[in-house]
Amino acid sequence: MVMQQDALKAQQDEKKLQENLSRIKNKLIVLSGKGGVGKSTVAVNLAVNLSLKGYKTGLLDVDIHGPSVPTMLGLENHKLGNDGEKIMPVKFNENMKAISIGFMLEKPEDAVIWRGPLKYNAIKQFASDVNWGELDYLIVDSPPGTGDEPLSVCQIIKPDAAIVVTTPQDVALTDVRKSITFCNHVNIPIRGVIENMSGFTCPHCGKTVDIFKKGGGERISREMNVPFLGSIPIEIDIMEKGDSGNPFMNNHRGESESVKAFEKIISKITK
Repeated sequence: MVMQQDALKAQQDEKKLQENLSRIKNKLIVLSGKGGVGKSTVAVNLAVNLSLKGYKTGLLDVDIHGPSVPTMLGLENHKLGNDGEKIMPVKFNENMKAISIGFMLEKPEDAVIWRGPLKYNAIKQFASDVNWGELDYLIVDSPPGTGDEPLSVCQIIKPDAAIVVTTPQDVALTDVRKSITFCNHVNIPIRGVIENMSGFTCPHCGKTVDIFKKGGGERISREMNVPFLGSIPIEIDIMEKGDSGNPFMNNHRGESESVKAFEKIISKITK
C-alpha cells in the first residue's frame, strides 16, 4: 500500500513538473569548467538583455552554496512569496523574474551546508513548484564544474542547450573541455562557448592588453567542434555594476565593446 502511494505521488510530481516546464519555450544552462571566469556575470547580463528585448525571461540560480544572483540584480533583501499554490519568483523588471536559494536565507552570510540529495530536491522544487508562467527563455546559472547541481539540472529540467563560459587562459580552457564532454555525456547540445575577460582596453591611453591571453575560447570551439558565440572584454563597469546590483546591460546601449559583444551573442542565441 505504501509503495502504491509513493508511486502515485511520484507520478503526480512528475506531471506537475512537466506541466510547469511545458510553459517555457527555451531552457539554457550556463556552465563553466572552473570558478572565477565570470559565469554568473555573463548569465545575469544575458538574461537582462533578453528581457530588455521583450522576451519573457526567467533566471534560475542553482548555485546552492554561493548564490550571487540576488546581489547582482540588487534584490538581496527580497524574499520569496506564494500565490496560494506555487512559489512566486522575485520580479526584476516587467519581463524578467528570478529564483535563488539566496532569497531563502535569513542573512546573506548564512551558509547552506547540504549534501547532494538536498540540492537535488531544491532544484526539483525550483523547477516544479515555482510559478514561472509563460517564458520565452529560462537561463539557469549553474555553479562551476560537473557535479551535483549541473547534473541535477540536466536530469530534472532537461535544458535545450548549454552555454559554456571560459577565460582565454590555458588553465580555464582545460576545464572547458570537461564541461563540453559533460554535455555530450548527458546529451545536452552546446549552443556555444563565450570567452569572457578577453582583453582590457585602458580607458586613459586606449591601449589593449590581453591580461589572460586571447583567442583560447575560439580555438577550443574549433577543436571540439562546437559553436563560438563571442568574446567579452574586461570592462571595469561590468564589475562595478554587478557589485552594486544594477546589471551592466541594464544601463548601457551600444557605447562600449562589451555591449557590442553581448548584443552579438544574444543575436546568435535568439536566431
